[in-house]
Amino acid sequence: MDLIIFIGALAAFIILHELGHFLVALWHNVEIEEFGIGFPPRLFTLFRWHGVDFTLNLIPLGGFVRPKGENDASIEGGLAASPPNVRLGVILAGPMMNILIAILLYSITISRIGIPQTNQVIIVDVAPESPAAQAGLQINDLLIKINQQPIQSIANVQKIVAQQRGKEITLTIQRDNKFIDVQLIPRLNPPAGQGAIGIAMSNPSQPINLIQAFPYGTKAVIDQGYLLLTLPFKLLSGNAPSEEMRVVGFKGMYDIYQGVRDMDATQNRTAGLGVMAFFAMISASLGILNLLPIPALDGGRILFILPELILNKRIPSQFENAVHLVGFMLLLVILLYVNLQDFINPINLNQTLSSYPTSTPLP
Repeated sequence: MDLIIFIGALAAFIILHELGHFLVALWHNVEIEEFGIGFPPRLFTLFRWHGVDFTLNLIPLGGFVRPKGENDASIEGGLAASPPNVRLGVILAGPMMNILIAILLYSITISRIGIPQTNQVIIVDVAPESPAAQAGLQINDLLIKINQQPIQSIANVQKIVAQQRGKEITLTIQRDNKFIDVQLIPRLNPPAGQGAIGIAMSNPSQPINLIQAFPYGTKAVIDQGYLLLTLPFKLLSGNAPSEEMRVVGFKGMYDIYQGVRDMDATQNRTAGLGVMAFFAMISASLGILNLLPIPALDGGRILFILPELILNKRIPSQFENAVHLVGFMLLLVILLYVNLQDFINPINLNQTLSSYPTSTPLP
């Protein structure tokens, strides 16, 4: 069932990508011959609507749209014969559909989690036999002051505690609407994996609705795009470890999906939120990577349209088609290599899932 859900989600993102192309093509009166669910060979035609054959195909890993005259400008009413601004809109619509879906999924996730109140600090774990445990600190205690200094952030707590190691400090906490002062001494040499007082901290969340979450969902996609586009340059400049550049195929993505799903179940998260964020990441990546100026991808096709928009001079279709064909063959080779690596050199799942933190390390 997990595998079916995973394959179904990936197929849905690809179908939604193609639906973006399809809807904008119809809007501009570009004739569509086929909208396929799955990849050929064709099993049967589901129905015909407005001259478009909606088909079910054998390989259930996505879908495709086949516009009339996709690569032949001599065919009237087809895509290649359309003005450059129409072709640009049709090609852009696929990646933008994935990006919009990612924003929606991120926004739903954020609306259900809430926005961290970074000026407030709450205890989410207390290490046994630590100074915090001996002082009676509990999970969900809200930290208010340290030595009468108001707490402004998690970093603020960590800085003050580090400065007071070996000295008695007074923590003012809020518990059940009551303010309590406790005294403890931060350790000079805490055990491995623990900090000076032995608590894990986080920021309490402020509930927001879906509309309020949209700017945060949009920022999440922008941040992901920035990370994807700048990571190769960071790697070349030595500012990013090479393990961060690991590309995964279908098996690698499925392994991460299973790990995130297990984290949802074992770390008291709201059911399915980690998985939803994971699929938002997949959808955003599909949209952003498709915009890269690589032959055979949507971004590569856009690259050939730009000179026509700017200079009003079209690149010969024979040359463009040949470049896309070579690019497509190279992409197939890369995809084969990446997917083989998932079996030959599996990802370090623990390291990968460390990008899904649930709390701040013990201070």
